[in-house]
Amino acid sequence: MQLPPRQALHAGSTQVLVIGGGPAGIGAALGAANAGAEVVLVERYGFLGGNATAALVMPLMSFHNEVGQAVSGDTTRLLPPDHGEGEPVVGGVLWTLLDQLVRAGAAIRPSLETGYTVPFDAELFKLVAYELLESHEVRTLLHAFASDVLSLPDRARAVFETKSGPLVLDADVIVDCTGDGDIAAAAGASYETGRPEDGWTQPMTLMFRMVRFDHEEFTGYTRAHPGQWRGVHGLWDLVRAATDAGELDLPREDILFFATPNAGEVAVNSTRVTEVLGTSVWDLTRAEFTAHRQMAQIARFLRDRVPGFADSYVVQSGVQVGVRETRRITGDYLLTGEDVLTARKFDDAVARGAYPVDIHNPSGRGTTLRRLPRGESYDIPLRCLLPLGLDRVLVAGRCISGDHVAHSSYRVMPISMATGQAAGVCAALAATRGRRPRDVPVSTVQRELRAQGASLP
Repeated sequence: MQLPPRQALHAGSTQVLVIGGGPAGIGAALGAANAGAEVVLVERYGFLGGNATAALVMPLMSFHNEVGQAVSGDTTRLLPPDHGEGEPVVGGVLWTLLDQLVRAGAAIRPSLETGYTVPFDAELFKLVAYELLESHEVRTLLHAFASDVLSLPDRARAVFETKSGPLVLDADVIVDCTGDGDIAAAAGASYETGRPEDGWTQPMTLMFRMVRFDHEEFTGYTRAHPGQWRGVHGLWDLVRAATDAGELDLPREDILFFATPNAGEVAVNSTRVTEVLGTSVWDLTRAEFTAHRQMAQIARFLRDRVPGFADSYVVQSGVQVGVRETRRITGDYLLTGEDVLTARKFDDAVARGAYPVDIHNPSGRGTTLRRLPRGESYDIPLRCLLPLGLDRVLVAGRCISGDHVAHSSYRVMPISMATGQAAGVCAALAATRGRRPRDVPVSTVQRELRAQGASLP
């Protein structure tokens, strides 16, 4: 169906336009600003943080290599007990954010005690993100959904839908941090979705927070029932009993939740919606209904059957269901699962990762977890951020160029911040020097990233 033509407000121009205000977008905006570019960041919601705040995905997962042996002692702290001692392989703007979060009382530093994860407060995360962008002179526009991108002779033009009507912003370079690769796809980039055999993606999860949780009573139960809790997940016998009684109907076999910085609160990561695609409005709608029904079942199960939850209730769920995987934009290089699991190194590395391959079964129950060799990390080359055939668009975050297996590692938020910072730096150097991103020498990008504290080989 053809729609009638319409007028749009020309809202201005900038050197670097970052679309998406999640971890990748925050990383891109700060990286570009630190490299000397004029930056505008546009976000669809009325707040920043992306999956960290809109979908309540917490904690920040480990971004350390595992030099030491995995921890095996205390499984009652509600943080991962299986991450061994290691060194951070992500630096730069991630640590700028973490330092600010800790100063604001909004996060706990990664350590052996936290399983090298970072528990954080999602509401304070929003405020800290605002302040970081303001202090770096990044101009921000909220409540604007990117719907299209146009190629002009010497720049790119992005189209946004807003309450003030459609508007356009021009930029020398755009960094697509939408998670779904919306802008790169609209510009004509090719992409893949899901696993190769059937195209199914990892399931969606609606995360939620429960309060009035009695940690001491829960700990008493887990100590009296050894083998029923492994740090952040378990309760297999209780789940089986509730399922047999018709109280639970979940495509997973256990319950997963994490401690937060706030006493008496847990973040529950136990809903699972399979066979849905995050770029389909129909599937997203069905996923929301399904996930909210699952959330009600889980909350009732916890209150009725799990010691420590008798007085607890759901205080917040995600603004939207959390989406793990959609488009993976085809870049100049496609990172593979083999690259990740063999800790492959690249001459044009601009980011690193050490998080395991972590594939939630697209078909239903079960999760595949495969770790890197001990003490190792893998490189992410700049070529993965450069969409094949596009000149003025870079990608960052979970939509970079990789296969289904590699994606299950680099999709996590700390690595997304690292690829965001790298894309922002490359975009800034291209814009300020009048070049295409692909023509910026990788050594120049690496030098600027190191100057910004990024962790590179």
